[in-house]
Amino acid sequence: MSSSPHIRSKVTSSNIMLYVTIALLPASAFGVWNFGVSALVMLICTTASAVLTEYIYEKLMHKKITINDYSAVVTGLLLGLNMPASAPWWMGVLGGIFAILIVKQLFGGLGQNFMNPALGARCFLLISFTSQMTTFIYDGVTGPTPLAQLKSGEMVDSMSMLIGRIPGTIGETSVIAIVVGAIFLILMGIIDLRIPGTYIATFVVFIGIFGHFANPDVGFFDPQYITAHLCGGGLMLGAWFMATDYVTSPITKKGQLVYGALLGILTGLFRLFGGSAEGVSYAIIISNLLVPLIERVTLPKPFGKGGEK
Repeated sequence: MSSSPHIRSKVTSSNIMLYVTIALLPASAFGVWNFGVSALVMLICTTASAVLTEYIYEKLMHKKITINDYSAVVTGLLLGLNMPASAPWWMGVLGGIFAILIVKQLFGGLGQNFMNPALGARCFLLISFTSQMTTFIYDGVTGPTPLAQLKSGEMVDSMSMLIGRIPGTIGETSVIAIVVGAIFLILMGIIDLRIPGTYIATFVVFIGIFGHFANPDVGFFDPQYITAHLCGGGLMLGAWFMATDYVTSPITKKGQLVYGALLGILTGLFRLFGGSAEGVSYAIIISNLLVPLIERVTLPKPFGKGGEK
């Protein structure tokens, strides 16, 4: 809790989560249109398992049933959007159970989880089922994502990446659909530009400077290379919908700027110099773990304290 004064608001957790759910619908609809029925099945499995796990756990533990706050819906939907459409349905169910039971409920429920539950579950699935989680089928053909092509030095079509006609996870492919949802959240006052703006700006600077060292054929601040990195992978989905999670991001304004810059640097490091072409999930989780430290060093001093002598 931040220091006083506090301002009471009529906005509730259920209102916020409902708005986030609505904002995720464009990316969800495009993912189903792009990848077919298998994407819809995956989204249903992850969302249903998340909601059902929360209900059963709270029922068994004799706690207040909180599934009507939509937080489990958001977690399940985000997990589904971070899954390949080609992954088996039971993997989505397992991920939904892990996200709610292990990452959320065992640490106290909504407001107490130490990392984003959806990303925690995705990383768990990536470690446990690497092959299925990194296999992408598009138009009946199994192939690498544009980021993997970019990392290997191949050319990519940035316009296709912007529109979303590319292989990838269900919700990360269309930048346009993601931005539409993000604009809705901004207009409704659910998020602001501080975290995603700092994240994206820092990432652009990092890729612009160090992209040449990872790929000598790329010049400093190469527009096409930077655009491809911005449109590829889970950067946009992570920046607007997961890095801005209230529970796992700093509450201080300066802390949010530090947090966003850290996300940009880590994502750039993982993408350019790591073994994988992606890095958003691990960047956000590591930054989540550092939030208490970030808040400690950026907490405003109480009025009248700490003045110069």
